[in-house]
Amino acid sequence: MKTKGGRVQTREAVLSYVVSVAVTALIGFVLYYFTLPAINVHSTGFWGFLILIGITFAAVHAGSHHMICKHEITVVGKKVSNVGVVIGGGIAVVAVIALILGGIVSAKLFHAKTYATIITVQDSEFEKDMPETTSVTNIALMDTASARIIGNRTLGSLSQVVSQYYVNDQYSQINYKNLPKKVAVLEYAGFFKWVENRRNGIPGYVMVDPVNNSANYVEFDKPVKYAESGRFGDDLMRKLRFSYPTKIFGNAYFEIDDSGAPYYIVSCMTANAGLFGAMDVAEVIIFNPVDGSSQLYDVKDVPKWVDIVYDGDLACEKYNWYGKLSGGFWNSVIGNKQCKMTTDDYGYIVIDDDVWYFTGVTSVTSDESNIGFIITNARTGEYRFYSVSGAEEYSAMGAAEGEVQEKGYQASFPSLVNIGGQATYIMVLKDTGGLVKLYALVNVEQYGIVATGATQADAIVAYRKLLARNGVSIEGDAEDFAKALITVENVRLVELNGSATVYITGADGTVYKGTLNEDESLVLVREGDKLVIRYEETEIPGLGQIRSWERAK
Repeated sequence: MKTKGGRVQTREAVLSYVVSVAVTALIGFVLYYFTLPAINVHSTGFWGFLILIGITFAAVHAGSHHMICKHEITVVGKKVSNVGVVIGGGIAVVAVIALILGGIVSAKLFHAKTYATIITVQDSEFEKDMPETTSVTNIALMDTASARIIGNRTLGSLSQVVSQYYVNDQYSQINYKNLPKKVAVLEYAGFFKWVENRRNGIPGYVMVDPVNNSANYVEFDKPVKYAESGRFGDDLMRKLRFSYPTKIFGNAYFEIDDSGAPYYIVSCMTANAGLFGAMDVAEVIIFNPVDGSSQLYDVKDVPKWVDIVYDGDLACEKYNWYGKLSGGFWNSVIGNKQCKMTTDDYGYIVIDDDVWYFTGVTSVTSDESNIGFIITNARTGEYRFYSVSGAEEYSAMGAAEGEVQEKGYQASFPSLVNIGGQATYIMVLKDTGGLVKLYALVNVEQYGIVATGATQADAIVAYRKLLARNGVSIEGDAEDFAKALITVENVRLVELNGSATVYITGADGTVYKGTLNEDESLVLVREGDKLVIRYEETEIPGLGQIRSWERAK
């Protein structure tokens, strides 16, 4: 390379490399800006990004060398024009090999024990952990689909908001002031709505009460700047990625703290088996979408007001690792001895100010009955198992739907309550429009025992009577309930959702109700009668649910 021409060609070759690197860097930045991979060897997205970079560099270098260099150059017997292609192709090949080998070495075949021991499961007693239920105020009976319908209707009444925003489809299940709520933040209704409104930000969110089937729109004290529907620098995940380039993000859940301030709770994942296997939450980012500030916590140090660190799908997946792989990989494939798994959905319960997931557990060789159920703390990841055998959830849902099959109602995925010491599925029955019409209770051990009611209290009363009628021993009886001696001032018969309900007003103004479906003798009550009523309080002050009655002597 001593000739003048050689020196020129060398400069051309160097220039082609400089151009190739610059163009690849520009393309790489654009790819990174829009795909946002974690710069982390445990992320499959990182290796996929490297494949794109390698291919891009090889293609760009081949083109730049062809345009800049006029002659082929040979250095130590190799063509310079091929070196850049080899480098780019080599990067892509190494990344492909890393993906393939990483997947193999992370497989359950080699790490069954690691997968199985990600969690520990505590055997617990149902009656101790689940106190007797008289009214359901700690269970989110409404599913997300129904929450969306109610939330959209609430937003639809606000003309100044609905024209610019829509409600995010992801409703986060939270515990707010010791009551279950579902919350979803507003989002910009498209690119041009973001352009028009980005200076004003997102003004509020929708809070749904899944117990009382109601919703309301709540305005933020200060508008939210960063959102999933934000563009460029206002995009939530882009802001998080540039703040935490090496973190592998799980789900980001919108929540509010005890004062109503908005936050996103972002789980950061890590591999526990090989390169990509047994992914679990290791850290949590609490992100303020108003000002973009954030704080990173170790998973064990997350504040108590946070509700969702582990999502329900991950909670079920980890239990399945435990249930299937505790006896080893080959046992999970061939023998299935003592292998168990969760059913394919879950419900929510609020216990001691925390949100818990509920799901049944069944043997992998049978999907028609449960051998028990688990609850999982969505914040701490604690697992509790209850050995209560009986019908699995979908059988119970079918039994509830069959009770009112002429109406064509559909059951939501149930949760679990303790009624008189009996493990009981509780669920809502919805019409074709997704609105709640009835409540249903189904006995876990004897799923032929099904009771429905227009309200939770009605359903519970009907269910207790069915248990007694079927000879099921239950804790508590009429003597455990409040007692009132009244003189009947007024009797009204009202039909609610196909159920005849009797309202009895006493001379003191108190009102008591009962259904003729469960106690036909109520039709004999007349004005002026003196009655001794055993009742329990309902959610409405001054309205009691009749448990039993008799004429005063």
